Amino acid sequence: MRTTPLRKDAARNWDRIVAVARELVDQGTPLQLNDVARCTGLGVGTVYRHFATPEALLEAVATPRLEALTAHGRQALADTDAWRALESFLTRTVEAQVTDASLAPVAAASVDALPRTTQLKESLWSTGATLLDRARAAGAVRPDLAAADLVPLMCGIAHAVDVHGGAPADRIDIAHRYLAALLDGLRATPTMV
Repeated sequence: MRTTPLRKDAARNWDRIVAVARELVDQGTPLQLNDVARCTGLGVGTVYRHFATPEALLEAVATPRLEALTAHGRQALADTDAWRALESFLTRTVEAQVTDASLAPVAAASVDALPRTTQLKESLWSTGATLLDRARAAGAVRPDLAAADLVPLMCGIAHAVDVHGGAPADRIDIAHRYLAALLDGLRATPTMV
């Protein structure tokens, strides 16, 4: 995220800005840099020096979750069971989507404000494609499913949970149920219940 070390006071300001932005995102409040400055008690110029645009700030908020998903993707790639690896990766991805409001807009953006965001998104896409290819080669996944289908399918589940998810405490359970139905449809030979 940061390319050069910051002075201690600047690092504290950066952390404060990101923490306040996280709170606003979690509340469903659109990020406006002037509002963030007001909420942090910092000058507008200080906020703008750290983040030139609201998109850059939103990406900074999303980065820890994107990094965690990338790390989980590396673990999934190490799993020798192709289906279990794909299922685990998709499960973790959909859990992140329904619990972190910063992910959907960052994932949907066609242009990234920060190079780190681009790296993380490319890594996640590549991991998903590799896991899908492995599952397809193992005969565990329908042959007509393309890697490009994974992102819209995961976004579809997240959107369905947003629309029909009920109480925040129920969101993960509902996402798991929707994902289980999707995964059953992705299998080369769907299981019969």
